Amino acid sequence: MNKLALSTTLFGGIVAATLSVAPASAQATRTWVSGVGDDANPCSRTAPCKTFAGAISKTAGGGEINCLDPAGFGGVTITKSLTIACAHTEGGLLVSGTPGVTVNAGPTDTVVLDGLDIEGLGTGTNGVNFVGGALLFINNSKIHHFATNGVNANSSTAGARTVINKSLILSNGTQGTANSGGVAVSGAAGNTVNFVDTLVQDNRNYGTQVTGANNSAAFQRSTVTPTGIVSVSGGALFSIGGTNFFASGSPNQAVLSFQ
Repeated sequence: MNKLALSTTLFGGIVAATLSVAPASAQATRTWVSGVGDDANPCSRTAPCKTFAGAISKTAGGGEINCLDPAGFGGVTITKSLTIACAHTEGGLLVSGTPGVTVNAGPTDTVVLDGLDIEGLGTGTNGVNFVGGALLFINNSKIHHFATNGVNANSSTAGARTVINKSLILSNGTQGTANSGGVAVSGAAGNTVNFVDTLVQDNRNYGTQVTGANNSAAFQRSTVTPTGIVSVSGGALFSIGGTNFFASGSPNQAVLSFQ
């Protein structure tokens, strides 16, 4: 009888220990960050995390991180389908010497960045560095003061697409430094960037540069000023739907350049 009681006690202890560990490793489909949060928290609405990096490990693939209040939430690397949505408050992200958001997801993954203010302080490398994934959607966001590119659309997935909607790409790139400017499109064949209702303003060297076989940029109701658009190494550019391109210097200066 004592052996049975001991066995039951041990079994119960093992089950209890297992159950107590399980919630710690669980990932939620919706998590929350707050300026007064703590990354040791479970990232729930009542116990939010403090940074995007802290929340991402607790967010399931295909899930969403939301901002509870205005704050700076730090740089982040995204390796799965995910949404970061801060459209109704200040979703700040300030970095120095690194990318703001790195997207290195799987070949079928979709990442959505909504309502972010991504600041590079003049030393951040790329505002959004898209190096892996099928679709990146940047909505209602401001990306500014990065030394290399505001957006580097360089996915290793053939046919990857970046959509930049209702956003501002401002004052990125370093004057005289090759391959730095507003938005760079490269990577695997068939990659494209679609600009919709977006302003690409005051970026160094180029507004948008497209390189690589069959890569392209498409514009709809957008403005690129004052630096024109440059396409090199077999890239293709398409301008559609009421878009304005302005170049600095002579009024007769070519804005679209194909080499």
